[in-house]
Amino acid sequence: MMKRKYALAGALALLLAQCPAPESYAGDGPKKAKQQYNVLFIAVDDLNNDLGCYGNTFVKSPNIDRLARRGVRFDKAYTQFPLCSPSRSSLLTGQRPDVTRIYELQTHFRQNLPDIVTLPQLFKNNNYYSARVGKIYHYGVPGQIGTDGLDDTLSWHRRVNPRGRDKDEEALIKNLTPDRGLGSALAWRATEGTDEEQTDGKVASEAIRILNEKKDEPFFLAVGFYRPHSPYVAPKKYFDMYEESKVPLAPEKEGDLDDIPEAALFTKPANWGLSVDQRKEALHAYYATITFMDAQVGRVLDELDRLKLTDKTIIVLWSDHGYNVGQHGQWMKQSLFENSARVPLIFSVPGGTRGKSSSRTVELLDIYPTLSELCGLDPGQKLQGYSLTPLLKNPAAAWDKPAYTQVRRGNIFGRSVRTEHYRYTEWDEGRAGIELYDHGSDPDEFTNLYKSDKYTATLKELAGLLKKGYPLTAQ
Repeated sequence: MMKRKYALAGALALLLAQCPAPESYAGDGPKKAKQQYNVLFIAVDDLNNDLGCYGNTFVKSPNIDRLARRGVRFDKAYTQFPLCSPSRSSLLTGQRPDVTRIYELQTHFRQNLPDIVTLPQLFKNNNYYSARVGKIYHYGVPGQIGTDGLDDTLSWHRRVNPRGRDKDEEALIKNLTPDRGLGSALAWRATEGTDEEQTDGKVASEAIRILNEKKDEPFFLAVGFYRPHSPYVAPKKYFDMYEESKVPLAPEKEGDLDDIPEAALFTKPANWGLSVDQRKEALHAYYATITFMDAQVGRVLDELDRLKLTDKTIIVLWSDHGYNVGQHGQWMKQSLFENSARVPLIFSVPGGTRGKSSSRTVELLDIYPTLSELCGLDPGQKLQGYSLTPLLKNPAAAWDKPAYTQVRRGNIFGRSVRTEHYRYTEWDEGRAGIELYDHGSDPDEFTNLYKSDKYTATLKELAGLLKKGYPLTAQ
């Protein structure tokens, strides 16, 4: 056990040594904040960038949109692994998946990193009241709703696991893909009753309760919403906000899959064989649950305002990964296409930049060092992300750090690097396929340029960048 611990520490040191900070941030250490900020840490499960503030005019997300107007919206933010537990374990420990070695949904990160100090634990250790409501670390949805799942006891003073009628009425859910379990199915239900009867409604209510109890002391409050994770369940009024026949499906191109490696595809056959009408039905439900979740975010933000806590509370909203809704015939996560790897990420800092967006490539891994610097806390350990504070001050500031996303397919890995202009991906170190997409001319990733002679120099550069980001072979 001791040898394994030293071996892991050595591997971590090697990885960090080969991933230097960008020049604009090298050598900077944590800076003491002028005041002690609270942190409202809002996590959303399986939310992609189909939001008003990200340019989707069809989806109704007024509360997340107003949060974006209060702060900085990151337009090119990416998950480290498009699956719940690997992503959350990475974000909350400040380490990449090849260090946490969490690639699936069963293993707890402390089996591999027993002494790591997590982000909420850092605040807990520094005299903040640390509380969690809902899903922050991984647990299965909907199977483990109401339980602790793979939660981390060292991170919190208090943990609350709401359970609503969406869980109790699972037998009434319609599953369009009956061969798949509800947590990985295109399944939905428009319910009767109030928002507060649903699990996410209870999450908001419990968060509001804690805000009132702890308004006079520093807090780190993590609020984890379950929707729009499948099954897509929300009160009927949110479904009524959308006309199903008008739901826009992802653009398609004949022969789109011809130049995509087989390993890149998660949804087989394309769209799981669903008809156009069935796809509209599923996407209608996904969007309805986004709007329902957004309303619960609004309830929490309203209470923060009512308690006059907004001016001393940092708010960060993020999703654990993106979500395909038919791009390349793919649905959900577990792919390295843009819609699966890209996430919404919004920071609102009291007295900080408001209503601006940044086009720099950033990662969920950057949240930990950003919050620790903003609050003047020393993590006491190496973190693999970089503080976003330069971009919070000036969203267009110089920034040369790319974003890395990986996924596992059985015994092989797909590894991807995203710059502001390109996405480059290797499957099984190139043996199972390579992809290159020019986002300047092809934002839908329809044309794989891997075999194009015009991009030889670009391919070489990005292959080197990929190796720089993944210097260790996964165990």
